Amino acid sequence: MKQFFLTLQRYAPWLCLLLTMDAFSALLLWLSDAKAFGTLTGIILLASLVFFYAIVSVVYLREQRKRALFQAFLTEPDAVHTEKLMGIMSRQEQQQLLLLAAVLEEKQKRVRETEEALRDYEEYVEGWVHEAKTPLSLLTMILDNRADELSPSLQVKLNYVRSQLQQDITQMLYYARLGSSTKDYRFEAVNLSDVWEEVLEDYIPLLEERQFLIENRLQAETVYTDRRGLGFMLGQILSNAIKYCSKDPTLTVSVQHIDTADILIVTDNGIGVKSYDLPYIFQKGFTGDAIASEKKATGMGLYLTKKMADDLNLQLEAESQWGKGFSISITFPKVRFL
Repeated sequence: MKQFFLTLQRYAPWLCLLLTMDAFSALLLWLSDAKAFGTLTGIILLASLVFFYAIVSVVYLREQRKRALFQAFLTEPDAVHTEKLMGIMSRQEQQQLLLLAAVLEEKQKRVRETEEALRDYEEYVEGWVHEAKTPLSLLTMILDNRADELSPSLQVKLNYVRSQLQQDITQMLYYARLGSSTKDYRFEAVNLSDVWEEVLEDYIPLLEERQFLIENRLQAETVYTDRRGLGFMLGQILSNAIKYCSKDPTLTVSVQHIDTADILIVTDNGIGVKSYDLPYIFQKGFTGDAIASEKKATGMGLYLTKKMADDLNLQLEAESQWGKGFSISITFPKVRFL
């Protein structure tokens, strides 16, 4: 109905012109001293209004059909939709439509090429990751089964290499998956302490090398989320804490309960983040004062953590004071099942 009134408003000048002609006709009747002046004037006015309403209704229905065909054409600008739309257009509009169809067809071609290239990239990355796991598995087997043949210092170095390689592979795999059009998340009740212990186990060589003191204040809290996604987030947070640790490093994990959510908090006593860098730490490639701290950083860890949090509908926040540590919190909304 709103579209009809808009159409009526657009053709209102023609109604004014028609009423002006009616007024002129009535004036001629009055000047001619016609006996049926009053009756004829009313009939002329009524006929003009009915005629105008009929014309506007036809135009409105035609525009509605044109709008529907145009929307279908924009969704799929193929030959069938183009031909249907051209059937209700003027010659000038047809020329413009053909130009628009050519532009849209070229754009769709580029979109299809981009999507195909993206799929190839995803398949390549996943294939590379699986291939890279083979030497990693071999290294793990050597460290597990032939540790007695290796010197303690060599074991430490190889464990460090294994952990670093595992971290890089995992980061690359999740980077590819986060950009994928298909997601394989599985939401379920997850025990926070179990996931935290699993993540710690993967980083034991790095934690032992830096002599971290871990304080686990988790009890038996459970949240509703994707287990693998949460494990990836905690792994990136833990890696960040190791990379920017200070002397006598400590790491504390705890949970804060509020009415609407459970908040997982991971706090370290590392070098922290400067106040002017803090708003940008989740941006892709941002490293802040990594050069000043003599740390090699890619700026991808916290970026991927934030992307994963967004995918899982979790809120991620960070607090820090330069030289005194870094704290990051993950907010899990409480789920109430009916």
